[in-house]
Amino acid sequence: MSFSTLQQQAQLEWQEFERPEQLRILIGSATCGRAAGSLEVMQAFAAELDRRKLTAATGIYEVGCLGMCYAEVLVEIRSLDGRRVLYQGVEPKHVPALVETHLLGGEPYLPLALAVMTAETGSELPAFNELPIIHPQVRIVLRNCGIIDPTRINHYLARGGYSGMAKALTLTPEQVIDEIKTSGLRGRGGAGFPTGVKWGFARNSVSDQKYVICNADEGDPGAFMDRSVLEGDPHAVLEGLLIAGFAIGASIGYVYCRAEYPLAIERLQGAIAQMHAHGFLGDNILGSGFGFAIKIKKGAGAFVCGEETSLMQSIEGKRGMPRSRPPFPAVSGLFGKPTNINNVETLAAVSAIMEKGAAWYAGYGTEKSRGTKTFALAGKITRTGLIEVPMGISLRTIIEDIGGGVLGGKPFKAVQTGGPSGGCIPAQFIDLPVDYERLAEVGSIMGSGGMIVIDEESCMVDMARYFLTFTENESCGKCVPCRMGTQHLLRILTDITEGRGTLEQLEIMRKIGDTMKSMSLCGLGQTAANPVLTTLKYYEDEYRAHIVDHKCPAGACRALIRFDINANKCTGCQACVRACPVEAISGVKKKPQRIDQDRCIRCGSCRQVCKFSAVQVS
Repeated sequence: MSFSTLQQQAQLEWQEFERPEQLRILIGSATCGRAAGSLEVMQAFAAELDRRKLTAATGIYEVGCLGMCYAEVLVEIRSLDGRRVLYQGVEPKHVPALVETHLLGGEPYLPLALAVMTAETGSELPAFNELPIIHPQVRIVLRNCGIIDPTRINHYLARGGYSGMAKALTLTPEQVIDEIKTSGLRGRGGAGFPTGVKWGFARNSVSDQKYVICNADEGDPGAFMDRSVLEGDPHAVLEGLLIAGFAIGASIGYVYCRAEYPLAIERLQGAIAQMHAHGFLGDNILGSGFGFAIKIKKGAGAFVCGEETSLMQSIEGKRGMPRSRPPFPAVSGLFGKPTNINNVETLAAVSAIMEKGAAWYAGYGTEKSRGTKTFALAGKITRTGLIEVPMGISLRTIIEDIGGGVLGGKPFKAVQTGGPSGGCIPAQFIDLPVDYERLAEVGSIMGSGGMIVIDEESCMVDMARYFLTFTENESCGKCVPCRMGTQHLLRILTDITEGRGTLEQLEIMRKIGDTMKSMSLCGLGQTAANPVLTTLKYYEDEYRAHIVDHKCPAGACRALIRFDINANKCTGCQACVRACPVEAISGVKKKPQRIDQDRCIRCGSCRQVCKFSAVQVS
């Protein structure tokens, strides 16, 4: 069957899906939605529709993540008049009212209504694209997430899917590589190496067999970009992988996805089966003479396997440990053959670039950092979620406009970018444009896209210790600078946060960090010291307060603080008494309470529940 015929069939299915007069319910059911209860909400809708004899007339669909994690469960309802409204925080108990008020009545259920999905004259609700979290975004990688049913290949085809593949197969591999070079796309896995140049190296390697690999081993704490794309739009990634294979001359592709992503793997398996059924995999794809196969390899969760040589070792059935380079993977990679490795976001961008053109993509971003970047907003931020913004956007726009500012209106202190190996960027750089070069200038990295917001109640020394705990545990141990460097840095940071630190240790940490950056074998060790080096650079006063004054200015390090109750502010509500896990707080109701310092474990529970700021840290 020709590609144009497949597109026509897909358009017919999409038109039925989009038919205004059809009752329709879309439920965000990626992992984040499911964790918030989306499957229970779906069951509640099914039961309510059955009770009202509406099952045959109403379509219920699972869609991917719109990125608004703070508002889960997200449900979009379209009534008979075609009005589409997005609802937030939906629970099973809300379902009868949503069906009665909007699905049947055509009026938004205002207690949960967040936005209308299309602009409406005189609407009491904002348009979806005008929401503060959505308006500054440019969704290329996330173009279909939350919009299509990811289990239906025709939904993807109807929105331009596989057009990039069809176009690529009419060109020479060199022309495809030139298109990617012209787009300015750089690897979104962290290093930011030009994708087209990387493909060219593998293309020029002569071999009887070549491989392409999608790196979906997303292991950064607080990062969920790759998972969301694979769950919400798997075909975009697989199409990009196929295009990469054609460009370098590979006949086999691997998707290396960690086993902790069962839904992503399920969606990938279904999408690969659909590709076979449509003739997009196998021999002689679309009559081009090009044949390609895709295999899935489940990773066991080792952070170091996100590094490309470790990843290939894992696919080969060996222990995931990095190897020395050269030779580089483009010359000798998987099973000793030329190999190209790109991450999920890079490949999802490739399929869009080949569909719409290099000039279109290069129109976004900055001169050296073209296009868009996805970020996972987490930490002390009002609107947590997944966003995609043009390169060069400022941190202020991301944190204040898109993210809604620091949780609780507290002062912004820092943002940690690039995952556990990224740097902590202080508030003085909040207007910094976000691109590869500017982040490097202040000691941080783009990484895969984690962005953790930190407020005034967070201790920067303790933050550095937290990230070193992770990287020390995840170090494979193969090279001495990383294996011993992470151990020594963690030991010193622990000493400082527990009151045993010395000023001499500050310079020791700098020397260890510099050694790790220059001598470690892979990217994990080369960047693991970034949280330490950046916090030492911008927050040395906090380190000195811990060492010299034996105080934690943020009130976060348990060994250096004590909690007291201000009698002038305490109302005697006894919320702190109920919250204390060790019964260290006592007193008479409606009278000031007191804390037994011998029993207090300094967990901070009392401080968290006190509405009157009566619990003070010293």
